[in-house]
Amino acid sequence: MTPSPCHTLLSMPVFLAPLAGITDLPFRNLVSRFGAGLVVSEMVASQEMVQAKPGVRERAELGFGIENTAVQLAGREAHWMAEAARKVAANGARIIDINMGCPAKKVTSASGTGASGSALMKDLDHALSLIEAVVEAVDIPVTLKTRLGWDDRLMNAPDLARRAEAAGIAMITIHGRTRCQFYKGRADWTAIRAVKEAVEIPVIANGDIVGATSARTALRLSGADGVMIGRGAQGRPWLLSQVAADLAGIPAPNAPDGQDLVDIVMGHYDEMLRFYGMDLGNRVARKHLGWYLDDAGTGVALRKRVLTSRDPQEVLRLLPEAMCHGERAAA
Repeated sequence: MTPSPCHTLLSMPVFLAPLAGITDLPFRNLVSRFGAGLVVSEMVASQEMVQAKPGVRERAELGFGIENTAVQLAGREAHWMAEAARKVAANGARIIDINMGCPAKKVTSASGTGASGSALMKDLDHALSLIEAVVEAVDIPVTLKTRLGWDDRLMNAPDLARRAEAAGIAMITIHGRTRCQFYKGRADWTAIRAVKEAVEIPVIANGDIVGATSARTALRLSGADGVMIGRGAQGRPWLLSQVAADLAGIPAPNAPDGQDLVDIVMGHYDEMLRFYGMDLGNRVARKHLGWYLDDAGTGVALRKRVLTSRDPQEVLRLLPEAMCHGERAAA
């Protein structure tokens, strides 16, 4: 079999997972600068993308100079999936990822956005029609992200993977839970091995991978070719580069601290303000600032001042003190 185009990504087999409201362009840029094999956009609703619904196009924004970005599309109709794929490919995307793993009720419910995401695992024939439509629509690699199955009685990820590979999918990422588990319990990395054994394309393990130790364990139990990190990277955009170094057997870079950390956080905040505009950017940035402040051990009162301020200039004035003089620094 001809090697998958995605095999080249495995020189750094640690990828950033798509996270709604988190893996926007500023965060993907930051993670990429530290080092990552692949970064994936927030999930983009295909029909809304084609119809240019306000706020949707920004999720697929690629920026300039970052070539390791996949745009993730979701939907239930082949026409809209193909049209959206053509649009993001024309905009310069290097990879398109198809979402068949999102467990959110608003995505999987027929009364929501159209029984897409992980709901597609209940109808593999229909799922394959979407995969075929996207693969046929573009000349760039198409990947797939999904779960072990819908529930414990329908663990059909290996079957989906075989059929997806035959349809032209270049790589598949498996979150080690069923849809009905949502994010409860522990990801079952061992169960991913059945998918790895079913296909020849690269398989990426996802779920509960938060550092080098869990990454190594996930790879050993699953037999996967790489790992994808999501929530573990929140407030730690440097984490992927540390995990990649550990897997490669070279010294991992230290997490930034002191003025270097202040500069990173302030730079991230400033980039969000420029990307979204001052008012929206200040609001969207709060979740990221909260993670940074929690990791720094910032005191409760100062943390509250930073996260409730409506004035970006005040936030910028407070951040150096908040990041360098938190409870951790005092200890």
